[in-house]
Amino acid sequence: MSHDDVPDTRAQALTELGLTNIMATHWNLPTAPLYEELSRRHEGLIAQNGPAVVYTGTHTGRSPRDKFLVEEPSSKDLIWWEGGSRPFTPERFASLLHRMLAYLQRQELFIQDCYAGADPAYRTKVRVITEKAWHSLFARTMFIVPPAEDLSTYEPDYTIIHTPNFHADVRIDGTNSETFIITNFATKLILIGGSLYAGEIKKSVFTLLNYLLPQERVLSMHCSANIGADGDVALFFGLSGTGKTTLSTDPNRRLIGDDEHGWSDNGIFNFEGGCYAKVIRLSPEAEPDIYSCTRRFGTLLENVVIDPHTRCIDLDDDAYTENTRAAYPISHLDSFVPSGMGGHPTNIFMLTCDAFGVLPPISQLTPEQAMYHFVSGYTAKVAGTERGLGSEPEATFSPCFGAPFMVMHPGVYANLLRDRMNEHEVTCWLVNTGWSGGPAGVGERMPIAYTRALINAALDGSLQRVPMVADPIFGMQVPTQCPGVPDQILQPRQTWRDKAQYDSQAKDLAHRFHEHFKPLSYGMDEAVQAAGPKVG
Repeated sequence: MSHDDVPDTRAQALTELGLTNIMATHWNLPTAPLYEELSRRHEGLIAQNGPAVVYTGTHTGRSPRDKFLVEEPSSKDLIWWEGGSRPFTPERFASLLHRMLAYLQRQELFIQDCYAGADPAYRTKVRVITEKAWHSLFARTMFIVPPAEDLSTYEPDYTIIHTPNFHADVRIDGTNSETFIITNFATKLILIGGSLYAGEIKKSVFTLLNYLLPQERVLSMHCSANIGADGDVALFFGLSGTGKTTLSTDPNRRLIGDDEHGWSDNGIFNFEGGCYAKVIRLSPEAEPDIYSCTRRFGTLLENVVIDPHTRCIDLDDDAYTENTRAAYPISHLDSFVPSGMGGHPTNIFMLTCDAFGVLPPISQLTPEQAMYHFVSGYTAKVAGTERGLGSEPEATFSPCFGAPFMVMHPGVYANLLRDRMNEHEVTCWLVNTGWSGGPAGVGERMPIAYTRALINAALDGSLQRVPMVADPIFGMQVPTQCPGVPDQILQPRQTWRDKAQYDSQAKDLAHRFHEHFKPLSYGMDEAVQAAGPKVG
């Protein structure tokens, strides 16, 4: 649809933003026309079986150091500036916006009007304006597409202006680099530039909801969620590489969503309408549902290697990055919840990939321990999966399992979690999908079949009925048996040949937990502070 063809209200909205002299605007194009546009503009290739494949250049992941929040009176006192949120002045924001608008003159624009939040009571309307057809396809895939009757009266709550080919000038704009992701809660604008990585769009909306929803007593969560045949809801928290998407995509349960949810008085609701899965070395045997999505029309693959002649993709090739991604509509899955909503959870799983081989494959947490581990957000990166890492595992702590996107102090979210858990008597489990029998390079990665068996036993209630023992250092209750899992695997110390080395490694990890938690502990109940591991 050209600029001249759009309704006057839409054209007027762009003019009010300062978007003038635009060559053409394409409003709310569906998937097929967006495929045609990205092909016409040589933005990507169409692979065998139908997915679109794009390359993001040197930006193959998020740029957290390039993310800013405008420091302005309406939001200033709510933001946890000590946690890494970087302030940006309103004056520099206005100047940068002016330069972006000048850049966009005589450009084609692709615009998607979307919803963020499946529950109408807590829905945010987000308009995504971008210069690339494939980014418009990403937005349409990842967020919720309003019904046609809603679009005639649609007015956005927030607007994203996305210009990946426009680069900031550090000296003029005051940014950290040529890349920038800047949110202004006062003007309800989000500016993104200098990066083709589509995840910046997705996570900017998540950051926005982490600011808006807690003010309405809704817990915003970086988690996946599914629901069983009996209506029991389960949440899965975890950082990248812990198995959050894989473990929540279960053919025996329906997926509510794979990454971002809210927990209100009404229950759980998905923020999105699509999934964004890491697909490097994806296995058709271990992850058949997600694997099949990488072979479908309507899926957008980022940085996946493709043969330019046969158009066959190779998910095992990490030539561009380990962080290869697939964005696909949740409706591509065989088993999902069309409404994106569910009741209050029965079980919560906090996933960690412990590359030190210390934590048990599953353990039950008290509410205070759940808060402690929620605020800790622990996992460990392994050499070879992240650039710049050495040969030893590296502990990573990301409060609320999503620190870069949590605008307020972690205690705000943790207290909401505690209140919801207590109100609905939720059982919380810590699950280690990492190493057993030693650290990475010595021990073995936990078989996914064992992890699935443990989670299934927790879901059906049988794991709570077996004898448990307290971990002597970390304190949580560890089951002594589970069908389909060797008893020895459940007690991590028993899997190490050198028990003294295990004790040393466990104490070292416990110390890391304490050092991370110290600056976050103010405002926390003493019972939560005492729920951490013993370091004596």
